[in-house]
Amino acid sequence: MAARPDPLPPDLDPSAVVIALTTLPADVDAAAFAEALVGEHLGACVSIGAPMTSVYVWRGAMERAQERQLIIKTVWGNVPRLKTRLGSMHPYEVPELLVLPATDGGEAYLAWVRESTAG
Repeated sequence: MAARPDPLPPDLDPSAVVIALTTLPADVDAAAFAEALVGEHLGACVSIGAPMTSVYVWRGAMERAQERQLIIKTVWGNVPRLKTRLGSMHPYEVPELLVLPATDGGEAYLAWVRESTAG
């Protein structure tokens, strides 16, 4: 059996709600990207931010890019599949995927995220 791409820490509950962040170029259809993730139960909801300017160093050169931030509400157990899916559909060579725990949010909302991402 192949190893999971990113094994979950043994002390973190796979049903823990997390917020996953990624960015897309501003000219990419972010709504279609979000619909794919929600349709595959990888996110309960994906919020698409307004275009913004990102400044970063890439391959030794200062860069500026117009991007949109996507905020993906999901569960920790989906993160390995989410990472794989982002890698297959994301236009960037190295897509951002930052995952933050959602320590509170109201039990009804957190339950909805769990239910929506259960598949």
